[in-house]
Amino acid sequence: MTEQINLEVAYAKPDEQVIIPIVAQTGTTVATAIASSGILTKFPEIDLAQNKVGVFGKLVKMDTILRDKDRVEIYRKLIADPKEVRRQRADEGKAMKKGGGDLSKVEDSTL
Repeated sequence: MTEQINLEVAYAKPDEQVIIPIVAQTGTTVATAIASSGILTKFPEIDLAQNKVGVFGKLVKMDTILRDKDRVEIYRKLIADPKEVRRQRADEGKAMKKGGGDLSKVEDSTL
């Protein structure tokens, strides 16, 4: 007799998040869980050839075998590269000389 496991398949857009609980057989893969969840019908923009997938934030392959209580996450493409955004902020801070400043222009209210 094959054991059943409880899984979740999750996908989030900026304005909507969906977590679909499913019951599957032991040995179920990420691909099978996604297909059986029906999430591809609800979100036709998901392209599993392009979107990366993970289990609890860790990237995995589509043939990864799932365990009881795993949550499969389908990731969207990033709009902006976080490293580039941080680099731009750092450059702006240097250009504006943030963090330093001329203390001679600060009034001392304790005098």
